[in-house]
Amino acid sequence: MSDFALSDFELTGFDLAAFVAATLAEDLGVGLPGGGHDVTCESVIPADARFSGVMDSRDPITVAGLPIAAAFFRALDPDMRIEILVAEGATIAPGTDLMRLSGNARAMLTAERSALNTVQHLSGIATMTRQYVDAMGDAGAVLLDTRKTIPGLRHLEKYATRMGGAQNHRMGLWDAAMIKDNHIAVAGSVGQAIGAARAAGIARIICEVDHIDQIEPALAAGANHLLLDNMGPDMLRAAVALVAGRAPCEASGGVRLDTIGAIAASGVDYVSVGRLTQSAPAADIGLDFTPL
Repeated sequence: MSDFALSDFELTGFDLAAFVAATLAEDLGVGLPGGGHDVTCESVIPADARFSGVMDSRDPITVAGLPIAAAFFRALDPDMRIEILVAEGATIAPGTDLMRLSGNARAMLTAERSALNTVQHLSGIATMTRQYVDAMGDAGAVLLDTRKTIPGLRHLEKYATRMGGAQNHRMGLWDAAMIKDNHIAVAGSVGQAIGAARAAGIARIICEVDHIDQIEPALAAGANHLLLDNMGPDMLRAAVALVAGRAPCEASGGVRLDTIGAIAASGVDYVSVGRLTQSAPAADIGLDFTPL
């Protein structure tokens, strides 16, 4: 693959340059007494020293975040040569080389942890997501993520789930109404809550359904997506039969890797899993340097 350029990566709603600058500033202690520099590199590594480096995976993973990791190195050495070797979303074997770099040694060492933290975290999410997608089999249901993301990292984490084969649920509180039990309790009923959302002109209205008998009132009031919460496969099949295609059905709540196959086979259109972003372990990815 060709030499990396910052323009190669673009993500709607995400400012890559600002993210890189803030992350490096945090690690360097910018604004703190005595902060603003890498004391180890400045005291140990000559300013003109040069390194080459290879990033590789020690685990079988689905890759996500290499362009973001590369941006950390390029921010500290604009002339650094960076070659990304694996496509985003690729599933690779242990020992696969992901990226080659050559440039200023101080820049590489200062950016190393921020770059690795990012690609390890996002590849961990993508890898878990791919495991869940594979476990769903050929039932035809689509895997969704949730809003259970680390504050400040939502766009990146939801990007990683896409790299793993999922689709994004709503991005936040702004792009769909999701009416849940607490909203219904205050509004008075399912119908009143949905009716209020429709009266406000909201086009996409998702309604959480805990019991079968909530389905007809939700549909009658105008819900156009049903979230079937904490239902087992048998109840999900009954709910899907009752809905009869009048709205997409999403299974949610307590979905695990060992249960998602049966849940997906119930006939639902979607299965949402919070642990994709909430609980994915970091991928084991390393970076080895050689002086030039």
